[in-house]
Amino acid sequence: MKLQSLVLATATALTMTTAFAVPAGTWTVAAGAHYVDPKSDNGTVSTALGDFAVDVDGDVRPTVSGEYFVANNVGIELLAAIPFHHDITLKSGDTTIDAKTQHLPPTLSVQYHFDGYNLPMNVKPFIGVGVNYTTFFKEKVYIPLAGDYDLDLDDSVGVAGHIGLDIPFAPTESFRIDARYMDIKTDASLNGDEIGEVDISPWVYGVAYVKSF
Repeated sequence: MKLQSLVLATATALTMTTAFAVPAGTWTVAAGAHYVDPKSDNGTVSTALGDFAVDVDGDVRPTVSGEYFVANNVGIELLAAIPFHHDITLKSGDTTIDAKTQHLPPTLSVQYHFDGYNLPMNVKPFIGVGVNYTTFFKEKVYIPLAGDYDLDLDDSVGVAGHIGLDIPFAPTESFRIDARYMDIKTDASLNGDEIGEVDISPWVYGVAYVKSF
């Protein structure tokens, strides 16, 4: 009987709502930083110089997001950032070609914020799903002794998922930890010729300060 009571009390403590819902009409602004961590094996491109395996490295940059709650606990969020910079390595046997690009990944999501739970503080987990639009620019490729080459990466539209945790430390202020998955695939061209698809599809990890109004 004591064991059953302990289990019931524990389950109640873990599921008991200890904070009110975020009311409709609330705005939040989050400022922080995110690390874009591309998936491994970013594809293969075929060029006049041969087939090359693609490797895209990660980068961290400041980010900002705004969210408006259209219903209790339900918000629409837009994520923005300053341009991310990525080094790209194309490798075939002993031959390596270096390239670079910058990108902006604005992401619009619909999110649900769960009421706070005592674990042991009033944390507020949330989940979201939306769409990511990534635009690439300032692409550069370096091929020694091979003349001028122009690299172009097409813009990308894909699904984005979002999970996170807000940890309040004041009535209208929180610390946020979050992770996003972004489906980012881009068609690459070299001197106007299509050479294949580059699959970046990163996980994006971040922290932020959140203020509600």
